[in-house]
Amino acid sequence: MHRCPRVGPIASRLPGMTVFFLCGALGAALLALLPSPGSSQTPVAAPLPPAASPLDNPLRLLAEAKQAYQGVRDYTCLFVKREQVRGQTLPENVMTMKVKTQPFSVYLRWQAPKNLEGQEVCYVVGKNNGQMRVHSSGVLGIAGWVSLDLNDPRALETSRHTIAEAGIGNLIDKYTERWTAERPIGRSEVKMAEYDFAKRRCIRVDVTHPGSKPGEFYAYRGVLYVDKETKLPIRSECYDWPRQGGPPDGDLLECFSYVDLKLNVGVPAEAFNY
Repeated sequence: MHRCPRVGPIASRLPGMTVFFLCGALGAALLALLPSPGSSQTPVAAPLPPAASPLDNPLRLLAEAKQAYQGVRDYTCLFVKREQVRGQTLPENVMTMKVKTQPFSVYLRWQAPKNLEGQEVCYVVGKNNGQMRVHSSGVLGIAGWVSLDLNDPRALETSRHTIAEAGIGNLIDKYTERWTAERPIGRSEVKMAEYDFAKRRCIRVDVTHPGSKPGEFYAYRGVLYVDKETKLPIRSECYDWPRQGGPPDGDLLECFSYVDLKLNVGVPAEAFNY
């Protein structure tokens, strides 16, 4: 059996002064590690750096997006959304969108579906007692602009979110919040690749949570498209947990797209006076 060499015989072969020096050096080193007299401090090991997470690169993209968004004063785009509400996937909604970042202001005018064509909604933080202004389409539009609470049941019949949650800035904040919370859990699988969406070159971030159960995360799968030029997200997709007989990656929960995005075009404050 192999045995580790004993220190005694080796030390006995060294000159006396050498052994004395080694012992003295070892004693000094041990004394240096002890707290000084009267000190209450004890040696503390340096913390280890956090383990790398597959969500680190997506969070880095979001940090860049947040920084880029700080330079945005206003924007216009074609806002396209499709959502599942109360278990039913609603028709695609297409809207003209105008946004100002300070104060946060949103204006939407529907182009589709046909039964909502011409409907308008406007919301400005700090105005109208916190309510949104709505101008319905069709016969209901005769009443003109009316004020509605953000959580009015009539509004939530056709959307999973209030208008106060709309826009690219809120999209950045929501994904940052979700992925930051998911990171320490360590159950996210990430795929990243370049992808073309609406004639824009994007980085597509695809995050899934295999083995998870409904309610453990916001969605089973989330996909975010970040424009490489502007560094801003321009499309988000979220999918439900897979079900028997359904799509392997789950049914669509919500999809939001910001098409033909134009930044800092000088949208006037009067565009939200309703």
